Amino acid sequence: MVILISYDIDGTLEVGDPPGVLTMEMVRKTQEQGYLIGSCSDRPLSGQRAIWEKHDIPFDFVASKHQLPEVMAKFEADIYYHIGDREDLDKKYALEAGFEFLWPDEALAEPWLLRHI
Repeated sequence: MVILISYDIDGTLEVGDPPGVLTMEMVRKTQEQGYLIGSCSDRPLSGQRAIWEKHDIPFDFVASKHQLPEVMAKFEADIYYHIGDREDLDKKYALEAGFEFLWPDEALAEPWLLRHI
């Protein structure tokens, strides 16, 4: 089963501003298990790439939140998740694009993430 996970940064990842509950080590472990991972954030694409590179985590994509449909079109997966902390942006764009949406604290309880922590 192919799973794609799109991470918001601010309020979602520990490196965000504000920091979120998902650690870069958690992200690394999901990537090492073969999940397609990347970020869809309000941050510039160059800033998103810099975060992944700084933490030495290979990523499959970076995009703006409104580009979630393009991410889905580019990657074939069985399940698409977007994890974010804002109702008006993350949840809205995720659901409109056909992604499953998770709040960061919900993602901590997901079996696909827990088994790799």
